Amino acid sequence: MNFRIKKLDIFIAKQFLLLFAGTFFICLFVLMMQFLWRYVDDLIGKGLTMDVLGQFFWYMALMMIPQALPLAILLSSLITFGNLGESSELTAIKASGISLMQSFRSLIVITVLIMCTSFVFQNNIGPHANMKLAQLLISMKQKSPELEIPEGVFYDGIPNSNIYVQKKNIKTGKLYGIMIYRMTESYEDAAIILADSGMLQSTAEKKHLVLSLWSGEWFENMRESDLGGSAAVPYRRETFTDKKVILDFDGNFSLMDAAALSNNAAGKSLSQIRFDIDSLNETYDSIGNAFWNDTKRVCFPMMGISKHDSVSQTRLVQSGKIDIDKLYKKMPLEKQQLAMSTALSNVQRETSDLDFKAMMTQDNERILRNHELEAQNKFTLALQCLIFFFIGAPLGAIIRKGGLGMPIIVSVLVFIIYYILDNSGYRMSRQGSWPIWVGHLLAPAVMVPLAVFVTYKAMNDSMVFNADAWRRFFTKAFGLRSKRSIQGKEVIIEPPHYADDNAKLLKINNEVRGYSAKHNLKSPPNIIKVFFKYEEDHDIEEINDELEDVIRDLSNTRDNQVLHLINQYPVLMVKAHTRPFDRRWLNALSAIIFPVGIFFYFRMWRFRLRLLRDLKVIRYTDTNIVNYTEKRMDRLTKEAE
Repeated sequence: MNFRIKKLDIFIAKQFLLLFAGTFFICLFVLMMQFLWRYVDDLIGKGLTMDVLGQFFWYMALMMIPQALPLAILLSSLITFGNLGESSELTAIKASGISLMQSFRSLIVITVLIMCTSFVFQNNIGPHANMKLAQLLISMKQKSPELEIPEGVFYDGIPNSNIYVQKKNIKTGKLYGIMIYRMTESYEDAAIILADSGMLQSTAEKKHLVLSLWSGEWFENMRESDLGGSAAVPYRRETFTDKKVILDFDGNFSLMDAAALSNNAAGKSLSQIRFDIDSLNETYDSIGNAFWNDTKRVCFPMMGISKHDSVSQTRLVQSGKIDIDKLYKKMPLEKQQLAMSTALSNVQRETSDLDFKAMMTQDNERILRNHELEAQNKFTLALQCLIFFFIGAPLGAIIRKGGLGMPIIVSVLVFIIYYILDNSGYRMSRQGSWPIWVGHLLAPAVMVPLAVFVTYKAMNDSMVFNADAWRRFFTKAFGLRSKRSIQGKEVIIEPPHYADDNAKLLKINNEVRGYSAKHNLKSPPNIIKVFFKYEEDHDIEEINDELEDVIRDLSNTRDNQVLHLINQYPVLMVKAHTRPFDRRWLNALSAIIFPVGIFFYFRMWRFRLRLLRDLKVIRYTDTNIVNYTEKRMDRLTKEAE
């Protein structure tokens, strides 16, 4: 037995690894294309060499590997067990006494190895690839700024210049409605250039940009030194029809300094992140202490009170020994106005200072959150491999469909759900709305129970995707029911006993009338009886049994009118109006869970009202059947005479 299991492990592992190799590259390609679409504008028309493009795609592939691994495991495990189920090999494995979990054994080991490899990759190779890719992206954006100028906003990608373009023609390269702010040495020396149209081109050596302008004006402040020290500094205005402006710009491709990406948490290993978090906390704590000391130094400087005595004076004011209002009223009007203006200016100054400090602290908190998020992301992304395996393999055993049809659909749905949950939690944690651990555990908290559920169902051969089973479940949960559909029989062995049936229907009418009088079904149900006290309604069960006996007997008729009348009887639900579940602990549990208890309480009330309507329909139909069958028997008697 052990030898057979070992051979089975090798067989399943080979099937899985072959599919994993193919699906991994497919998933990696799809993720790379999705990432590429975000930066396709930064690549097209920049004149990048093949080695630069090769570096871009290489580092992009390295960065996407940890994200492609879980999706590849999900798809390959689903296809593996889907193929085994479709070819009845999985049935033969179970028939030989090998459980489903035993058949998972080799793949669990492989998945754990992939998970550990993913974590090591993210901690060592991924940060370097992320940092290099970030450098490449920023450098590519700076390579050809003439293609980067957007419409309708100011562009500051060219040193010492801000350019506004109202409209541009991508085919000809012409710019229309141009406004340029040039800063040379200071803001006082700024020049404003307006032009109807123009064109921006780089020189052959890629060291300068030539800006050709047509039909415009040039406004420039004249320097004070040019006027011989005159106090009044006028400006110079120039109108031109054609003008060329040379702008300094190094268009050659070069990597930006890596120090500019020092706050990029994705470009750091776990040890670097922990070290930087400690350093950032120490730095930000010192900044916070400095802010607190500044606040204590300038706090409560009012009415000539020394700053050093502000704390003691504050305690006197709080204890009521100093009345600020009385002191203020005793002051002359001029001093009151001076005090009010001084206080207002102090408040405005402190408010602006607090706003500036808040901006600094918020930026510091954002950097810290990004580092903590990235540290947890290395673990959750590796754990995602194991979660997706215990979703994909059991689903493949349940669906039993191989190939790339159904497995791809299921894999995409699972991945989309996980991505939405993970991305939502990440964004909420990054902006500080949720704790970091809540944002990162949102997706696993939903997917782990799903993995446990499908694994349990697969081990017990449960038909999770059985449409009839789900239809029955929702029909029972929402109290839906089907109408009677009794058709005429071709062969009738024994005709109905109309006289006996009429007597039974009259008896049922009396019982229904007595039941309605005894039970006030319009009133809301008693909470104690619904959730905590188990009581069966034997009266309605007996009425239902008697009614079904009459219906079975009358269904042997050849009279279409009788068949039509018995089809008017409702299908009674004899337990739904008494309790949510048959088991008492489930009823008590549903009452404790607040939203669930409200749902089931109003569900009971709805069933009581529906039962009241059904009883009225039964009485009405009983009367019609009795009247019709009596007339029919009288007619038959007269015909016989």
